[in-house]
Amino acid sequence: MTLYKTHLQKLQSGWEQAMSETGFETIFVTAGSSSPYFLDDQSPPFRLNPHFAHWIPDLDLQNSVLVITPGDKPRLMLYRPDDYWHASTSIPNEIYENFDVQRYNELGQLAQATQAHQAKTNRSACIGEQGIEPDESGSNLPRSEQNPPALISTLHYQRAYKSTYEIDCLRQASSKAVLGHFAAEKEFQAGGSEFEIHLAYLLASKQVESDLPYGNIVALNEHAATLHYQHYQQEAVADRRSFLIDAGARHMGYASDITRTYAARSSSDFASLITALDARQRELVGMVKPGLNYYDLHVKMHYLIADILVEFGIVKCDAETAFEREITDTFFPHGVGHFLGLQTHDVGGWLGSSSEFTNNPPKRFPALRLTRDVEAGQVFTIEPGIYFIPLLLESLKNSKMADLISWKTVDQFVPFGGIRIEDNILVTEQGFENLTRNAFAALTDSKG
Repeated sequence: MTLYKTHLQKLQSGWEQAMSETGFETIFVTAGSSSPYFLDDQSPPFRLNPHFAHWIPDLDLQNSVLVITPGDKPRLMLYRPDDYWHASTSIPNEIYENFDVQRYNELGQLAQATQAHQAKTNRSACIGEQGIEPDESGSNLPRSEQNPPALISTLHYQRAYKSTYEIDCLRQASSKAVLGHFAAEKEFQAGGSEFEIHLAYLLASKQVESDLPYGNIVALNEHAATLHYQHYQQEAVADRRSFLIDAGARHMGYASDITRTYAARSSSDFASLITALDARQRELVGMVKPGLNYYDLHVKMHYLIADILVEFGIVKCDAETAFEREITDTFFPHGVGHFLGLQTHDVGGWLGSSSEFTNNPPKRFPALRLTRDVEAGQVFTIEPGIYFIPLLLESLKNSKMADLISWKTVDQFVPFGGIRIEDNILVTEQGFENLTRNAFAALTDSKG
C-alpha cells in the first residue's frame, strides 16, 4: 500500500492547489447513497461518488463524508449504523492510518458534526449528490456551495493524470477482464447463447453484476450492429456468424474497458475484415505519444478505416473521398475512445489546455468524448469499429453518396453486425503501454 499512500499525498497536493485557485477553505465530499426504486423497498447497487472514491478505495460507505482541508490530515466521517440486517463493510487498516476516522452510528449525529465543522470555515464546497443541510434549529450556519463548477472542472482536469497507484489498479482491472474474455470466446466457440457467454465471463472474471464497471455487451450476429446492445438472448443461435463482446472489470474502483470481435468461420470475409481492422487499430496505437492531440488520432483512424472500405470493395471511391464526403461516418459513427479511470468514460475529456475552458468536439464528430492533448500519465481507450447498421445504411442509400457504395458487398456483411476492437492505453514519457494486449499476452504465456 506504499503506492496508495503516495497517491494520497499527490491528491492532497492537487486538491489544495484547486482550492487555492478557486478560493475554498474546505471541501466536503459526500459518499452518496442508494435510494429505493419507486414504490419499493429495494435499491439499485450502490456506487461511490467518484470524487470520494478517488481518496477511498471502492467500499460501501453510504452516507459517509470526507473532509479535505489544506494542511490537515483528511478526515473520514464514517457512517456505521448498528445494523443486524446487513453485513458491515470491513475497513482496511490503511484507511485508519491515512485518515482521521470518526465514526457515527446515527445520521443525525453525522449531520450535526458536519455542520459544526462547516461553521468553522468562511467558504466551503460540497461535492456530491447530497448537500449539507442546515440543522433543525434553523441556525444561520454558512452554506457550502454545492458542486461549484470552477472547482469541479479543476478536479476533473487533474483526474486525467494517473498516479502510480491508479495505474497499478488499472493494470489489475485489465488482467481480471481478460480472464473473462478468454472464457467468453471459448463459450462462443462451443455454441453458447449470449446469456451463457455472459455468465461464463462473470464466472471467469470473478465478478457479480454489481461489480462490473458497465453492463456487458454480448452480441451475436446482427446484434453487434447495436453499439450498446443490452440484452442477453437466452436461446442458442442456430447459425453463428459473429460475436462482439465489450466487457470490463474493476479493481479498487478502477475500470477496464475491453472489446473483441470474433468470426465463427476463420475463412470468411468477415474474419478477414476483423484482421484488417485489428492491424489498423494496432497501427493507430503505435502512434500514441505525448504531444499529439487526441482528435488527430480520431481523424487518422477514419482514414485507416477508409483504406479498409476500399480494400474490401465496400466503397467505389478512393480513401480520401470516402473520408471527405463523410462516408466513413456511416461505418464508424462513434469516437475512437475516451479517458478511463474511476469511471468507464472518465471525466475531463473536453477540457482545454487548462480547466478554464472546454474544447468541444467538432460538429461532424459529436460523439467524440476526448479532445485533449495526449500527455504522459493519461489512460484512454483506442476502440475503432466498422459496423453495418441498417438505420445508418438506409440514410446513406438515400443520400448523394449512394452511387459510391457497393451495396451488394454491404449486404453480404449486414448479417454479421459489426466489429469493434478496444484496448486500454497508458501514455508514457516515451510513448505508450498497452494494458490490454499485455494482459492478453501474460495470460496466454501462463497457459503455455
